[in-house]
Amino acid sequence: MTNVLLIGNGAREHALAEALVKSSKLYSFMAANNPGISSLSEKIKISSLNDFDALKAFVNEVQPDFAVIGPEAPLDMGVVDFLEELKVPSVGPHRVLARLETSKAFTRDVMAKYSVPGAPRFKVFEDLTEAKEFIEELEGFVIKPDGLTGGKGVKVQGDHLDTVEEAIDYCKDVLKDHQSVIVEEKLIGEEFSLQCITDGKTVKITPPAQDHKRAFVDDKGPNTGGMGSYSCEDHLLPFITDEHVQQAREITELMAEALYKETGVRYKGIMYGGFIVTKNGVKLIEYNARFGDPEAMNVLPIMKTDFTKVCKAVVEERLDDFELEFEDKATVCKYAVPEGYPSNPVKNVKIEVGDSKARIYYAAVDQREDGLYMTGSRAVAFVGIGDNIAEAEKIAQQAVSDVKGPVFFREDIGTERLLNKRIEHMKQLI
Repeated sequence: MTNVLLIGNGAREHALAEALVKSSKLYSFMAANNPGISSLSEKIKISSLNDFDALKAFVNEVQPDFAVIGPEAPLDMGVVDFLEELKVPSVGPHRVLARLETSKAFTRDVMAKYSVPGAPRFKVFEDLTEAKEFIEELEGFVIKPDGLTGGKGVKVQGDHLDTVEEAIDYCKDVLKDHQSVIVEEKLIGEEFSLQCITDGKTVKITPPAQDHKRAFVDDKGPNTGGMGSYSCEDHLLPFITDEHVQQAREITELMAEALYKETGVRYKGIMYGGFIVTKNGVKLIEYNARFGDPEAMNVLPIMKTDFTKVCKAVVEERLDDFELEFEDKATVCKYAVPEGYPSNPVKNVKIEVGDSKARIYYAAVDQREDGLYMTGSRAVAFVGIGDNIAEAEKIAQQAVSDVKGPVFFREDIGTERLLNKRIEHMKQLI
């Protein structure tokens, strides 16, 4: 059996753990006691994810064959480079490559330098002297901090900002905490996530999914880390075609090649592209350097290919030996989150999760002697798997509705009404 080190303790990592233990022994390094991951692990260590001394001691104890890095923060801190010094290869990019996610300016600059298609008009500013002039040139604008913001830092005209003055004020706020700010043209269309696995030479795609960032029904309210997502049994989405998926794949293949040219280092891990279908084709909104949360829970549970073997192929640069296979199933993921999330969530409150046909993935929770407590962010994800979206949505909805405690969720994710809204939106654009 292969010994695998898993770093992270969210629902995404719970899904990774479930996929890995089918053919490996799992050892998990977590910041909080995720009961799902703990139950699947041979041994766990609870510690801050940036405590590399504790990580080194755990590695020396369990002797993993390779590591799988779940969240973005350890990648930003250079955990892959650190593990490499300990002779442990990782499914996850080195720090210089994790800038794909941690620096939106780096990503756009690489796209421009190596002529990778799919970028909107953009400029990067370190002061505000020229920012206003560029914003005024654009029909619509998007303001992005250059750095990690937990998926909550991007502000879009019409959704979060209206006037040029509001945009400049937000740029000022961003530059207080970030070295630079990116201004981009606003893209109009429908978004989708395409999570790709790569060894730096070969890129393999997983079924596309659609995330729902807004907190409340009908895409209202503040941005969140993601309230839920869905994927379809035909491995497309109702508003995209095979051609759209192949355009997104090509962008990622060219980006992987460009990153190697830029850094001299192979990108080994996940390149998760947030794409948007516009009237002018597929455009890249941003990349993440790890699986999505929640989108990992749409693709990993239906992966037929042995995930441990895929991970070994990534670190050994032989991913070309594999074809990734997935069940022809639809999935719907719905998160139960604490009341007040994301701005003022209740914390340290006990919840109870009922029995259901849904897959249950624990996120920002802590298993204590007397039960399960929420720690302030998204708490538990419920994934329905079915022959079609309607069947999968029904399973997820029933499960999330049964949670007892001060939580809320988006009941519209995966429903026919919301899917039709997406389809009609695309018809209007094209």
